Amino acid sequence: MDRQKILVVEDQAIVAMNIKTQLKNLGYIVPGTAISGEEAIKEAELTNPDLILMDIMLKGDMDGIEAARIIKSRFGIPVIYLTACTDFETLERAKLTDPEGYISKPFKEGELRKNIEAFFLKSREKKKN
Repeated sequence: MDRQKILVVEDQAIVAMNIKTQLKNLGYIVPGTAISGEEAIKEAELTNPDLILMDIMLKGDMDGIEAARIIKSRFGIPVIYLTACTDFETLERAKLTDPEGYISKPFKEGELRKNIEAFFLKSREKKKN
């Protein structure tokens, strides 16, 4: 089976590198990282990942929720949100994009692995049926 590709969208460089390293250690391919919503859309189109880990709060004019909405409508790529924002209004906006999950920052590698593996397991089951 091909190794899955996961795009990391995170505007804090150290956090992005840490996530990238964790993903590679778990056996995933990380075709790129992005620090803004606009960059995330371009990277999604160029790399066609199987999944995107998307921070909600990003640099620039577009937050991760808007970027996820555009990416899902244009390319159909699923998103798991990474966020320190857990206020009701933000989560309600995020729910409208039908994400595959949420991972609250700060998180441990085990939580990251569990959420990603659950997504890919569910994805494989859908393909079987």
